[in-house]
Amino acid sequence: MRRLLLQNSVYSLIFLLFVSCKTYRLTDAKLVSNSEKTVENLYFSSDEDYVYKCQMDIYSNHVSGILIVKKLNESTHRVVMTSDFGNKLIDFEISDNNFKLNYVLPDLDKKMVINFLKNDFQELLKRKYPVSKSFENENSNIYLSKIDKKTYYLFFDKENGLLKQIVYTKNNKEKIDFTFDAKKHIFADSLNLQHKDFKINIKLFQITETE
Repeated sequence: MRRLLLQNSVYSLIFLLFVSCKTYRLTDAKLVSNSEKTVENLYFSSDEDYVYKCQMDIYSNHVSGILIVKKLNESTHRVVMTSDFGNKLIDFEISDNNFKLNYVLPDLDKKMVINFLKNDFQELLKRKYPVSKSFENENSNIYLSKIDKKTYYLFFDKENGLLKQIVYTKNNKEKIDFTFDAKKHIFADSLNLQHKDFKINIKLFQITETE
C-alpha cells in the first residue's frame, strides 16, 4: 500500500511538472532578415566587482544577503554570497563548462540547492549567443539562439539597445525567465530570475555600480 502511494505521488509530481511548463511561443513578433551573427549579454563583462542585494526563494526557504560577482577571466566568474552581517554563505567559481565550490554553509550544502545555483548562474553569466533567427515586435529586437539542445530568446530594447530579457527554453518548454532593468549595457540595476517549472526565484538589486 505504501509503495502504491509513493508511486502515485511520484507520478503526480511528474504530471505537475509536465503541465506547469507550457510550450513557449513568441507573440506579436515578426521574422526579419538576420543581420546579427552573434549577440551578447554584457551585464557581467566588466572587471569591476558587481555587488547586489540578493533575495532567493527556493520552495519554502528564503535566503537574503549580499551577492558579489567578479570576473576572473574571459570565461570564469567567482560568485560569493554573504549574509547581511557579512558571514559567508557560499563561494564558487563558474564557467560554461566548469564549477568549483570553494565554500558552502552547512545549512545550504544540499545537492539540489547546489545544482540549481550552478545551473542558474551558468545561464545568467553566459555571454555569447549565436543567432539563428531574428524577430521584432513593437518594442524589441528579438534574437533566437540555439546552443546544444537549449534555445534562448534574447530581447533588446529598440530605443536604447539594452538587453531586457532572456527566455531559456528546452524542448520548446519555457524553463527560466531572466528580466533586467538597466541604464548601461555592462551593468544591470536589477535582475529577476524566475523558474517556470520549479518554485525558485532569485532577485538582485544594485548596491554599487560599475563605471
